Amino acid sequence: MAMKKAGTIVAALAALTVAAGCANGTNGTSGSADPAPQPNTTGTGASTETPTQPEAPKEPFKLSIMANLHTPEVPSDRIEKLVEEATNTELDIQWVPDGTYDEKMNASFATGTLPQATYIKNQTSLIMLRDAIRNNQFWEIGPLLGDYPNLGKLNPEVLKNTSVDGKIYALYQERPLSRQGLIFRKDWADKLGLSAPTNVDELYAMLKAFKENDPDGNGAHDTIGLTDRNDLVYGAFKSVASWFGTPNGWGEQDGKLMPEFMFPQYMETMNYMKKLHEEGLINQDFPVTSKTDQQNLLITGKAGAYIGSMADVVSLDSKITEVNPNALLDVQNKISGPDGSFGIWAIPGYGSVVLFPKSAVKSEDELKNILAFYDKLMSPELANLIYWGLEGDHYTMENGKVVPIEDTKITDRDVKPYQALQIGGISTIEGFYEAKHLLPAKEKAEQLIVDNNSYLIHDPTAPLDSATFTQDGVRLQELIKDATYKFMLGDIDEAGFQAAVDNWLKQGGQSIIDEFNASYAQAK
Repeated sequence: MAMKKAGTIVAALAALTVAAGCANGTNGTSGSADPAPQPNTTGTGASTETPTQPEAPKEPFKLSIMANLHTPEVPSDRIEKLVEEATNTELDIQWVPDGTYDEKMNASFATGTLPQATYIKNQTSLIMLRDAIRNNQFWEIGPLLGDYPNLGKLNPEVLKNTSVDGKIYALYQERPLSRQGLIFRKDWADKLGLSAPTNVDELYAMLKAFKENDPDGNGAHDTIGLTDRNDLVYGAFKSVASWFGTPNGWGEQDGKLMPEFMFPQYMETMNYMKKLHEEGLINQDFPVTSKTDQQNLLITGKAGAYIGSMADVVSLDSKITEVNPNALLDVQNKISGPDGSFGIWAIPGYGSVVLFPKSAVKSEDELKNILAFYDKLMSPELANLIYWGLEGDHYTMENGKVVPIEDTKITDRDVKPYQALQIGGISTIEGFYEAKHLLPAKEKAEQLIVDNNSYLIHDPTAPLDSATFTQDGVRLQELIKDATYKFMLGDIDEAGFQAAVDNWLKQGGQSIIDEFNASYAQAK
């Protein structure tokens, strides 16, 4: 079964290559490493067409890649061999453990030994390379993407978020723009006659009932409403701030970009969280609570609500039902603020990106052959191969959706590392398989994650630049983080928080505002 499936993948890619050449109306190379022969259209024995792409090598195109390894061991080469055969390439993949990836990438950059295709770990790592990109160390690829049928489907807004000075240098791995929402104990809510909250007042009422109305029926007041952790972004705070209408990182005020904590909605959010803390509706030590401990409060039946990634409902459900088989979790995304509107903060839409160093890629023709490889990697056949593996060996299909095998040791060995090579994702690859979710709450969560796309609050500074932010942004943000927690705990008042903002401005924050606004004006 698996051998037959592998042969089908290679055959499908061969047909796809021919079709792509015909669709482009060129000699079929379109940067491809395996062009289809073109018919003579003149009747004279010679074609009058001028190729717009380089002649692709008949021998396998050699391509070196540095990629992030998220498993303890390097993978088997089973998937790699199929990719090589389908794309007519000879791959040399450097698998670098996630914990040392940035260190290895920076060392290779400093010594001029980066491979032809270099994956950059995340947005922060990409920001740190902006000066090198400006200094012409990497190839600009934006003007070429339209020549490739699959790469041309990448989301322009996400590409913009990866850009430097408005120019595109990177291909990206798609990430859902916002997974954020509420996970709550539906069995508790049903017992107390509560529906899923639709606004912040109803959320407060649910959390209060979870604390005061004995939702677990043990006759003791030993439960709380919300469990939270020491993370103002991926914990509860940023999502609640979105529900109150706070900008995502930065927002526009009187035509000028300002940081989120200088908007009144940020203060409203802090007051809301402070009220939860004062009334004991949230774990009292949330500013120092780890994610593991946060989740354990829900798992062990001490708390009834969790605000964060709705996708966490799967792992939470499997653990909570071990403790209490009757526990039932549900999810909710649309919780409106005081003005009746709903919005949710969004990430820039990408995880890792891949850049093409000029130290390794010596010509535009070579670059085009590399882009041709990634164009094929975005075909549904190869995209599904590197993400899911081989049908019959690594998954089965049920009603058009993937059911992965239960033995994760096999998928970790054969497939999971190759997911790090993915370009694009489910919204940009037509025919990319979806997983079949056996848990109804997970199925609902995935639907609500898609629904979030209609209510996104974007960070306008994602494609912008500030030298001061790059150098001092993390240190300065600690001033605001510390003041935010102190306010919610009741240790400082509004004047105390404003003093922290003033300190942020004096220590470099004003420069960040000025530089982001200059970059913003230039980008318009």
